[in-house]
Amino acid sequence: MSVQKSRPVARARRRSAMTRECSLLLPRVCAALADPRQPGSDDTCLEKLLDWFRDLTEFDPTVKLVQDNPCLTEFITSVLALPEPSPSILSFTLRLAGILAASENRFQHLQEKLLVRLFGRDGPLNGAVWEDASVRSGWVEGVHSMMHHQPALHFLCNGGGIDVIFTLQGDPSLFVASAASQLLVHMLTLSVESETTKPLSTKDCDWPACAQMIIKRIEDSLQSSSASHIEQSLKLLTSLFGSCRATWTEVLWLGIAKQIESFLTEETVQAQHMLANLLLNMAWSPVFCDTEGNFWALVTSALEHLTPVQAGPLAVGILRLYKCPQDVRIQALTVLLQPMDCILRAASQPLEYAGLLDESVSDPITVESLLSSKSSCASLLCQTLAHLEELLSLIRLPVDLPYTSLLRSLMTILQFCNGFLSPASPLGSTISRILINSFRVQRSALDVLAALSERKGCDTLIGSLFDVLLAYLESPNTSPTVLKKTFQATSKWLVRLQELSCSNSQWQQAEKILEDVFLVLQKRLCSPCWEVRDSSLEFLTVLIKYWRDQDEFRQSLLSSEVPRLTENLLEDPESYVRASAVTAVGHLAFITYFAPESPVIGNQYNKENTVAKLQEILSTDPEGFPRRAVISIFTKWLRQGCTGQLEDTEQFVSRVIQIVEHDLDWEVRLGGLELVEVFCIHTICQLGLPKCPYAPVSSAVTSSIHQNESLQIFCRAKLFSFLFRSLCDCDKPVGQRACHILLVLRGNFYPISPLKDSQEAGDSSAGHGIAWLQRTLKQGSLAQNFPTDGGNGVDFQDPESMMLALGTIDLEELHDELNKSSDHVEKSPQSLLEDILATVGTTEENEADCY
Repeated sequence: MSVQKSRPVARARRRSAMTRECSLLLPRVCAALADPRQPGSDDTCLEKLLDWFRDLTEFDPTVKLVQDNPCLTEFITSVLALPEPSPSILSFTLRLAGILAASENRFQHLQEKLLVRLFGRDGPLNGAVWEDASVRSGWVEGVHSMMHHQPALHFLCNGGGIDVIFTLQGDPSLFVASAASQLLVHMLTLSVESETTKPLSTKDCDWPACAQMIIKRIEDSLQSSSASHIEQSLKLLTSLFGSCRATWTEVLWLGIAKQIESFLTEETVQAQHMLANLLLNMAWSPVFCDTEGNFWALVTSALEHLTPVQAGPLAVGILRLYKCPQDVRIQALTVLLQPMDCILRAASQPLEYAGLLDESVSDPITVESLLSSKSSCASLLCQTLAHLEELLSLIRLPVDLPYTSLLRSLMTILQFCNGFLSPASPLGSTISRILINSFRVQRSALDVLAALSERKGCDTLIGSLFDVLLAYLESPNTSPTVLKKTFQATSKWLVRLQELSCSNSQWQQAEKILEDVFLVLQKRLCSPCWEVRDSSLEFLTVLIKYWRDQDEFRQSLLSSEVPRLTENLLEDPESYVRASAVTAVGHLAFITYFAPESPVIGNQYNKENTVAKLQEILSTDPEGFPRRAVISIFTKWLRQGCTGQLEDTEQFVSRVIQIVEHDLDWEVRLGGLELVEVFCIHTICQLGLPKCPYAPVSSAVTSSIHQNESLQIFCRAKLFSFLFRSLCDCDKPVGQRACHILLVLRGNFYPISPLKDSQEAGDSSAGHGIAWLQRTLKQGSLAQNFPTDGGNGVDFQDPESMMLALGTIDLEELHDELNKSSDHVEKSPQSLLEDILATVGTTEENEADCY
């Protein structure tokens, strides 16, 4: 191992070594935990204690830990000697013993004395305490922890432990049952991979003894008449094939494949619902996906025999695969699209348009019966739509979907749901009655519709699509949640429309659609429902983001009532709406007075009025959301260079800083710091100062002039008082951001020079104030009454003082302190042991703070 690689390991070992203080506390902790007269320790503390022991044992496989701390074995012995141990302490003991026995050396040291009494037949297995789920969970977790070597494997297999674990697979506690299944997978893998002398093959299969026991139990369970045993073994196999990609899994599969295949056709065994996940995990394994024969035939059979609801997850999983036989992919696509195809066929008889599927590969009878049933129609469609959305979210689809027909089917579903379509066929009429006002199906269909906007091939239907969307936007029956989804889908398709209009000169169609959208928006912005007003504002903001550069869009927007209504909502009684209105007004500003050639005439929109309104919200709004929105918009304006000349920007930033530095919401203060950071970069760039010490500069003289100028600007804007005050903020993210900005500024003003010595600084006129500032900053959030008005000799508006402060104060040290976790002291093992002693030493439950 190289030196570089060994250093992190060495550091980790040092961190995990037991300190002298801990070794002195540990015997007292063990004695207290084993004492039944003491109140039980907090479970959180016990979990932390186990984590500490995992760290201690991770890099040291020797018996040193157990030998140097005999109190550990004494603790285990004491707990075992108790007639009625506490379930939580016994569970802790089982898990601790498993952690200690994880190395072969410590296992051998503990085996004869303790492990048989803990995990063998004479242990808790046969006691009344076994009825407690926490004890069974502790037993399983303890066994899993020590299962890292052959002696532990043999100890459990020879002691009857396999039977116990198989029984626990059916435990009433789902947590215990799942842990038992995972343990069997781990043991089977460990047995095969540590005890096999030569690779297993289908012709010559000689399983190791422990693996043979587990496989025999799996085979017996699969052949039994017990549905629960079959289900447990299928879960185990699903987990195994999902986690292990070794070639021996194929050998195991060949021994059980016939039995698994029979579950597809046997009506007496209800195990079909388990098969989709099993086959899907196998399909993702290179061991099976590269094979040509029986496995893929079984997948095809499953797609045919499973119900549409059961087969759906398998079908979408198969379609995500890149390695898959073409006939299997076609079958999976048929399963997935069949409900959508039935919807199209039900809408009109005879079918007016091409369906999604070729009738030769589609047998729609089962799907039609499910869609005709009130209990199954919505759930089947929602599952299908969720699977389609999952596929469409992929950047690269392994399969071609018929996008045009799919879009037509989605529009049909949406028209069924709002009653705007009167189908001619009996099936269509039935489906329409079931789906009317089905919000769940509407939301799912709109999600897929939005995802479909990014795919090519749907352009011919765009007019009809907007008819459907506008009908939903206009309808008083559209629920607020469905309306929000409709706005999201509409915004996605309007972006697509913009692309088409630019390339095809279809501006007339686009203008008509935009006019209709703005008419609807005017109505929705006046809705009595605050969720509707909020969704409308969010939609408007998205529209402006994507369309603001188009003259036709700007003219349509500004000729409507939308801008006026949006400004009115700055005074909405609901804070969420006010916040969305702030964001929308901020984006409207890019059109009304930040655009290079604004189409606005007269004083209808006044920049100063808008800024004043937003500053008033920042100063006076009682809720945090609108204030956060204001500072976010101001930062966006500044980042895009929309605040005018440098002098105007300086005054603007200064006013905002003086408002936000006293805000009670830490996110507003943090937003103010982001504004300051953008302003600093903006100023430095405008003055030609390099942003980093490696950037070229014209000359030392020019650089010095620009440096002084920028420093004066920052002082006049009162940046430094805000930044240094923020270092002592009680909310750590604020202090961290302020420290980062100060480090960036120091990098600009001191690109090469080292820090000034603090004594040298103390001799200058401003030095005493800087020394006080250093002492105050070290107190962090404990600093009281931080002055920003020149008190204590610090003038935050004096460039010389601030230059001295940047050159003297150890910002790196402050940065390190601020980045320490808030519980870095309390989180130490010593503090944990002291907490446990404090907890068990009092009769009041949970008195100690166990972080």
